[in-house]
Amino acid sequence: MSILGDLNSKNLAAGIASGLLAITGPPAIILEAASKGNFTMTQTILWMFSVYVFGGIYSILIPLYYRMPIVGAHSITGVAFLATVTTQFTYHQFIGSYIFAGLLMLLIGYMGVFSRLLEYVPKQIISVMLAGMIMKYMVNFVTSIHQLPLVGGVSLVAYLIFSKWNNRIPPMVAAIATGFMLLLLTQHLNNGGLASSFVIPTSQLPEFNLLSFFTVSIPLALLILSNDAAVGIGALEQNNYRPPVNQIIALSGIFSIITSFFGGQSANIAGMMTAICSDEEAGPKEKRYMGAVVSGIIILFFGIFAWKLVPLIQALPMAFVSILVGFALLGVFGNSLSVGFSKPTMKLSAAFTFVIAVSNMTIFNISAPVWALVIGTFISRYVEEK
Repeated sequence: MSILGDLNSKNLAAGIASGLLAITGPPAIILEAASKGNFTMTQTILWMFSVYVFGGIYSILIPLYYRMPIVGAHSITGVAFLATVTTQFTYHQFIGSYIFAGLLMLLIGYMGVFSRLLEYVPKQIISVMLAGMIMKYMVNFVTSIHQLPLVGGVSLVAYLIFSKWNNRIPPMVAAIATGFMLLLLTQHLNNGGLASSFVIPTSQLPEFNLLSFFTVSIPLALLILSNDAAVGIGALEQNNYRPPVNQIIALSGIFSIITSFFGGQSANIAGMMTAICSDEEAGPKEKRYMGAVVSGIIILFFGIFAWKLVPLIQALPMAFVSILVGFALLGVFGNSLSVGFSKPTMKLSAAFTFVIAVSNMTIFNISAPVWALVIGTFISRYVEEK
């Protein structure tokens, strides 16, 4: 049977939902991270272009090859982490650190040590570090709803309604779509920044820095492996697939390295999006891979038109952007808190990890999330472990 013959209404709907999940809230986080790092418009557009184009290609080629709903995208939690450190290094140093992160994933996949690595660094520590890291986004989310009560309040109601009564449309997508409609009806947008010339994708020169390797590359790789790869692979296994784990990790590394040379941090298996496309709601098991392909096509086109979309998003009110970011990270935040504080024997390490990550401190030019990860893991393994 032809590939198009495997496309049906259920995997099409799952693919659209997955694609919308990738292109609604996460771009706002990229723009915030780029703004903090004082990236130029060209650098920002290249970042958006690379993660969506190569993430889309991953999401098309890999499912077609393995006939599994392995969805590709970039890491939302990875971008949220980068937003905390973009002030510490230059643009070209970040390119170098992205390449190292991709190499780490490639080596981990090639050597087959994925499960052992995640066993050494407890998932609770990674989760609670992530929760502390994005805590400020949640605070900004609440205050921004207060600033835009109609837009934010109705969007939040939509999020809660779809969380309870609709399993087909992700609550984040419903909330952001509602917010956009209300914003267009109630706010006057500044159109002055919407004009942008086409940016030709060009490779960027990396600058390798030992400090950025420890501060950026290692935490970024761990976040992708724990919050994207582990979730996505787990969803596939839960739905009775037998995913090629090591190959998926290695391919995430290869695609991330390619993406890095064009200014993006990663192109890897996407956790929640793979969960959507592999679920039984996506139709017959042997045809669900087409949902991943549809998702990849949506993501790919979003990246191709990044040069038009970046200025459009930048024209949005800051409070509304904070609402978008909040909805994009709300599920991640809740899940991180739940997993991070789920083990009674790890109360001390989880508490230390959380407060250090929230502190936003920098010691020896190493950021708070890294210290949280190191100290939390040390306490967990050598103080609490019995």
